[in-house]
Amino acid sequence: MALVKYGAGIIQMSGSIAGDVHARNRFGNYIRPRTKPVNPHSARQEKIRAILSYLAEYWHTELTAVQRGLWDTYAAAVATKNRISETIHLTGYNHFIRSNCAQKTMGETEVDAAPTILSLPEKDPDLVCSEESIASQTFTFTCDTAGWTADGDPKFGIMIAQGKPQLASRNTFHGPWRYMDFIDSTEGAAGTATLAAAFAFALGQKVWFQARIITDSVRLSEPWQVDPRDIVADV
Repeated sequence: MALVKYGAGIIQMSGSIAGDVHARNRFGNYIRPRTKPVNPHSARQEKIRAILSYLAEYWHTELTAVQRGLWDTYAAAVATKNRISETIHLTGYNHFIRSNCAQKTMGETEVDAAPTILSLPEKDPDLVCSEESIASQTFTFTCDTAGWTADGDPKFGIMIAQGKPQLASRNTFHGPWRYMDFIDSTEGAAGTATLAAAFAFALGQKVWFQARIITDSVRLSEPWQVDPRDIVADV
């Protein structure tokens, strides 16, 4: 791995060029050889691929021109960040796939209509993992009940993903993530929910979580990291 300092008009690079991967971590920019990952064709992979294929075809064959136009209107109003933190605007197709892939992952039906509130939902800064059980391999989450119906578009759920357990001494984590489940509106109103772990964990490890809010109109928030949980006792 080589450290780099860009100049001559190049400020930041991210992605692959000619067999080299350009990326950045907390120590700065770096370049490493590009490696082709092994494709295990796991059940989780195949499920997501099937969802993406289904939604791509659905966009072209099932949505009307008016519906696609309203997704384009939503996309034009909603800014997101790319891998080098630039503000960009996705297409209506991108947002349709993005939102409805989350819907299908949760086991729900796809939504044809574009959101009418032209913004992404806010994150829940009060969401925390409050408890774990090694014996049952579960995590309990506490969320903000007051904000569950905020901004006129009620939350449908909070999607939770778990990271692979790490050494307790580790201070940062950026993946891989695996979807656990979602906290639905009933559980959200109650303020707590217990979800099965996506990766097995044990005493002395540290576990990170990633969350996304999805609303009734399938507005999907940007992902954010929930404070990690140190597994210090068996409950």
